Amino acid sequence: MKHYFLLLFLTISPVLIAGTGQWNSTTLSSKINYTTLSPANALKDQNGKYMTIVYLENLGFQKNSQHSNDEDVEAMVDEGYRVIRLDYQGDANAVSPGINQDIISINDQLNKGSMCGFSSISPIRSYILMEGYRIRRDVSYYLDDPTVYNWPGSPYTESQGDSLYMDIVYPTDPSTPVPVLLSFSYSNSYATVESGKITDAHQHQRLYLGYTLSMFDDSILEGAPACGIAWAIADHPKYCDWGQGKPIGGNNKDYGSIETNPDAARKVKSAVRTLRTVGESLGLNGEVAIYGFSRGSTAGSLAIGDLDVPEFQDATRGLYPDANEHVQAAILGPGVFDYTLLPPGRNEYKHATAVWGDLSSHREEWEKQGGSYSCTSSATAPTLFFFNSTDDSYYATQVNNLKDKLDQLNVDTELFKDFANGHAVPTDAVSLQKIYDFLTTHLSAPETLETIESNPSTQHPHCSFDIQGCKSSSCKGFKISDGQVIFIK
Repeated sequence: MKHYFLLLFLTISPVLIAGTGQWNSTTLSSKINYTTLSPANALKDQNGKYMTIVYLENLGFQKNSQHSNDEDVEAMVDEGYRVIRLDYQGDANAVSPGINQDIISINDQLNKGSMCGFSSISPIRSYILMEGYRIRRDVSYYLDDPTVYNWPGSPYTESQGDSLYMDIVYPTDPSTPVPVLLSFSYSNSYATVESGKITDAHQHQRLYLGYTLSMFDDSILEGAPACGIAWAIADHPKYCDWGQGKPIGGNNKDYGSIETNPDAARKVKSAVRTLRTVGESLGLNGEVAIYGFSRGSTAGSLAIGDLDVPEFQDATRGLYPDANEHVQAAILGPGVFDYTLLPPGRNEYKHATAVWGDLSSHREEWEKQGGSYSCTSSATAPTLFFFNSTDDSYYATQVNNLKDKLDQLNVDTELFKDFANGHAVPTDAVSLQKIYDFLTTHLSAPETLETIESNPSTQHPHCSFDIQGCKSSSCKGFKISDGQVIFIK
């Protein structure tokens, strides 16, 4: 009889433990245990690669979820994801920004297609989630207008084009709702026509690791939950092969590497409205911040301003037109915020001239293309900028010009630079801490509780504790319970 019940359990269970072992953690400088789980019916991307979630658990802070890790992992496996569970065993170093070093390492392995015994991992549709978080994938936020870029052509000429999508990583049944950090991909999803038919060959490439997070060692989004912030990534508003695009009456590739308004602004604003509206049922508190790098920074800057431009609205293809579309903060890396400042010798300047006309006689049209245009008062979102002096010099011009404008409007801004070389994303702990501190300053993120295992009086000489008596003195941001000293980050 015992064998009968065991056989029944194995028959109905959708979860197969694929393997266990140890994984080398850069954050902890040691090996940690992993368990891999495979679903009965696995999700695959359009190239036949397996969608995979790396689940970081038992981290060095108190998670903001009323679900157990087992509940969340089982639900993700039921949905069809292969799951790798990395167990940090409550190590105090498994917090932001230290945990970001492991995030960088994991993304590199996912991009190569193998990790912890799994192979054929999707480099397009694999994710790192912290405990207490789940993912809502492929949330539609705008119906593309094929007549804007007129590419790739027939049959992609319908009045309603493909949808642009976003992925939302949200807390499961949180004790406190959280804000969310939204990024517009600096990879590129777009419609593809093969043999006269629209295919999915280049859809859902917003998180293509080889072009985004892994390529640039970018951990900013996936590290945000350690600071009490959810995250989301949306298709870039230029829903077209990046170097393509033909304006009506123009030539193919006239657009080159530029996006265009009002199309881009309509998409960006609809993405903010969609995230805010859908997020109401996902444990989000309604606050949205922008994170942008490179072409994603150019797009994201269209969300920070206070000016409402009627032509930037589109209730036909955009969603939730009555929702608030303003954001509460922004982190912007190198991007283009004012096209009138482009050096005449650059290809972008040549493309802009082909699309919008000569700058001298079409200046207002050029001005409307950049995020700087809608920044007109102190209601513009507080913004932190970053760039490297060794990057293309025109990025420094773009960043400094927009920061100066916001400073004159009495908008709260910060700037740090030269954290690395060239076109790069911050990866060092000091820079990442600046970013997360800026976000937690301007967003209502719930307090993250970290257990202090070492002698707290050594780290905080102005604080004194009596563990046995559960007392503390002259030390804000701490509490003592169950014999543990807890630091409220």
